[in-house]
Amino acid sequence: MRASIAASRQSQLPGSVTNAAAAAKLLEKKKEFEAVAALERASVQFLKRIEDLGDDFDVMADAGIVHGQVLEQWPNMFRILSLFLAQREQHAEDEEAAATSAGQRLVRIPIEELRQTEQKNT
Repeated sequence: MRASIAASRQSQLPGSVTNAAAAAKLLEKKKEFEAVAALERASVQFLKRIEDLGDDFDVMADAGIVHGQVLEQWPNMFRILSLFLAQREQHAEDEEAAATSAGQRLVRIPIEELRQTEQKNT
């Protein structure tokens, strides 16, 4: 009688369990890799947004400096304006003084009344 070869053959069950476990582990590692890749993409986007915010803050800081420089100039502007107004008032006073000192004065003459009195006299 012939000897059975079934004893020398390994069962297919442990191999299929091993293959299923390996496939599950491979699937788990793929999911883990996809999660890490998604995290890396999100990190890159987050870094870009933070860098853009930093650029915006730099622009706002420069604008603050410019506003400070403008506000710093207001006292000088008011000083110049007051000098101009004082000079204009002085010039107006000088003109009035010159006009009154020379004996020049504007006088309104009622021409209509003179004509009426002339017509009555004639």
